[in-house]
Amino acid sequence: MNSSSPALRVLQFCHGYDGPFLDCARQYAALFSGTDYRVTTVFLTGEKDDRIAKQCASDEVLFMEHSSKDIRGLKLRAIRELRQIVKERDFRFCIAHRSKPTYIACLATDLPVIGVHHAFGDFDRLGRRLFAKAFCSRLSLLAVSDAVHKDISARLPRWPDECIQTLHNRIDVEAVCAGLVSKEQAREALKLPDDAWVVGNVGRLHPDKDQATLIAGFARALPALPPGSVLVIMGKGRLEDKLKAQARQLGISDRVIFTGQVPDARRYFKAFDVFALTSDHEPFGMVLLEAMAAGNVMVCSNCGGGPEVVGEDGRLFPLGDVSALATSLQACAELTGDQLQVLRKKQQERLHRLFSDMAARQTFWQLPFMAELKKGLNE
Repeated sequence: MNSSSPALRVLQFCHGYDGPFLDCARQYAALFSGTDYRVTTVFLTGEKDDRIAKQCASDEVLFMEHSSKDIRGLKLRAIRELRQIVKERDFRFCIAHRSKPTYIACLATDLPVIGVHHAFGDFDRLGRRLFAKAFCSRLSLLAVSDAVHKDISARLPRWPDECIQTLHNRIDVEAVCAGLVSKEQAREALKLPDDAWVVGNVGRLHPDKDQATLIAGFARALPALPPGSVLVIMGKGRLEDKLKAQARQLGISDRVIFTGQVPDARRYFKAFDVFALTSDHEPFGMVLLEAMAAGNVMVCSNCGGGPEVVGEDGRLFPLGDVSALATSLQACAELTGDQLQVLRKKQQERLHRLFSDMAARQTFWQLPFMAELKKGLNE
């Protein structure tokens, strides 16, 4: 493509903009920044919101405004609406996030479809495997981590390797870093002691986040941690009362701080010395990238996509292993100032090299199915 070529249109079809999926829409629209491609992002669910539209980095944003009830069953109305959108625009291919948008895009259009998979188990159902087989001639699959890639490949063993690829999630590193408040401001906002050594965790208070292991590991490590050390858990969920009771039973309720839900939580990550993620098979772990950008020392359960994110710069422990987690926290507390400086520099380099918009853009256009697709567009 060159600057004199006519604009080529890309359809990005998203389930909704809740949680991390708004930034996912931004991430994939950013792949086409500086090219002749123009991106139309369509949200299947969620009310029209101009603020959301501005955050998508897209040339056009449309809202179907369906409810969860609307898209059960055959989803015929959504299929008709998407077919009309495509009819009015000259799209060359579609990027669809999650299973329902991929299903609708394949049925509503004749476009090549790239289905982005953000979770484990998307092809556990026989119906989904049969659907993928039926559309394999124009359906390619992207996994947000090698762990998710492996999960898909195990369910679709006959699919060609080149049709299932990994494109890691990423952040706008500069924007995330620019949005951070200072350590002093962050601790003041979260009502944390200025001189405390702080272990942070952010996520739903839910079994799959396994904050119970985090609390137990922190309690076991506490005698060897700096005086006044605290554990900060940001988020809300159905396990809040149970987790607070656990901290009381362990005699550390004064050392475990539950902040509740904090809007735009990543702005305050400099309040932490260590970020600990104890999740059970996290598909990727966007929060890890945000913590790395803040310069936190990383501790992560050795499962799912987390190890791919932190790499050798983080400390991994077996899922649910309280003793190993305690040992990792103690090792983090022993790092010197010089060691911390080197570690933070390496983390920044890793973010830019592997998990930035620029890195993703370079990888995307080198994917086997994208090389074939681009070749077809240029012929």
